[in-house]
Amino acid sequence: MCVSLKNEVECRLADDIAGIQVQLSVRRGCEAIAFYQDAFSAVELHRFEGDGEIVAQLAIGGTKFWVEEESPEHGNFSPETLGGTTERLLLLVDDPMAAVEHAVTAGAVEVYPVREEHGWLLGRVVDPFGHHWEIGKPVSIWPPSQQEAESL
Repeated sequence: MCVSLKNEVECRLADDIAGIQVQLSVRRGCEAIAFYQDAFSAVELHRFEGDGEIVAQLAIGGTKFWVEEESPEHGNFSPETLGGTTERLLLLVDDPMAAVEHAVTAGAVEVYPVREEHGWLLGRVVDPFGHHWEIGKPVSIWPPSQQEAESL
């Protein structure tokens, strides 16, 4: 957290510099943004549209991420183009079952239902744009102690 810089703009920039923000390449960017807002209560923080492209920064809770139209000429491909994806996103929620049901109602497809495994209550959906979301929460203090981890 920024406390020593001279002005608010510098603090906001410093707070955003350290960390990772995922960029999701999709087809149908406007539809994707609307889906994430509906399915996961994402809030739009910033949007740029022009020349048939869209780039938007969204947030779920305190976590920011980007949604952008795929751009094969720049090496940014959607899961639909690739026929799959290399990443999974983990959405932490208080009620995983309700969150999975809500995502499915909004258009996601359930990959596996919420169940307890490895110290987590966890389910998985694929969104209409090909990105996989694990939705869950730890069922005990996380991370576990070394002894607890060995029993999982």
